[in-house]
Amino acid sequence: MTTLTADELTKHYTIRDGRGRRTLRAVDGVSFTLRSGETAALVGQSGSGKSTVVRMLARLTEPTSGAILLDGERVRSARRYRKDVQMVFQDPFASLNPAHTVGYHLRRPLRLHGTAADLTRGVHELLERVGLTPVERYARRLPHELSGGQRQRVAIARALAPRPKVLLADEPVSMLDVSIRLEILNLVDELKREQDLAVLYVTHDLATARYFSSTIMVMNEGRVVERGPSDDVILRPAHPYTRLLAEAAPDLSAPAEATRSPEMGA
Repeated sequence: MTTLTADELTKHYTIRDGRGRRTLRAVDGVSFTLRSGETAALVGQSGSGKSTVVRMLARLTEPTSGAILLDGERVRSARRYRKDVQMVFQDPFASLNPAHTVGYHLRRPLRLHGTAADLTRGVHELLERVGLTPVERYARRLPHELSGGQRQRVAIARALAPRPKVLLADEPVSMLDVSIRLEILNLVDELKREQDLAVLYVTHDLATARYFSSTIMVMNEGRVVERGPSDDVILRPAHPYTRLLAEAAPDLSAPAEATRSPEMGA
């Protein structure tokens, strides 16, 4: 079983404002473990520190202190780590280079990590896996020719190219139309089961966190203030901050299963 562990992760920034120089504690001693075949949700409002946590796990931001362990060992090879731990970013409109085709975006990680002997076939298999068919047509398209949901499917396919063990999903549907959000989340959930992925789902949406995650961790002011099985955290919140989030959420009933459009407009 693959595990990715955050061990007392801390990220502090030095800022200057009207009160002079001071330290901003963006993340303060966060610990948890992700496991194969499971989805854990990291929930909190903007500014709670959840995106900083996922950026540290993706090795895009270095922690001030603490450790990241993959299968119980400290990360020694950045290249090997990036093969095993992949990230899907929040903004599907900014995460793809507008000058390159979909095929280019998928061939590059396949070539870099050596996960496909035949690059064209590898691209087509990735597109099929995320439901973008006919694959030849989508491989030739540029990002501006795709909808937001289609772009996020390409981003997910790119993350799958190295055959990762862990998928970090940072607010992956927050910038998409409400009508297609569940389709994308259902796709991630299906891929998790098929490939036995460990998934971290970062979100401010308690309803989808409950529906797609076995465990929920609630962040506030850089700390995890509550964690536990999804239903327990949502239906019987113990921390005052979690209760505030639950009261502010419009609907915490489990969302209905999404149905995929035959035209793949998402």
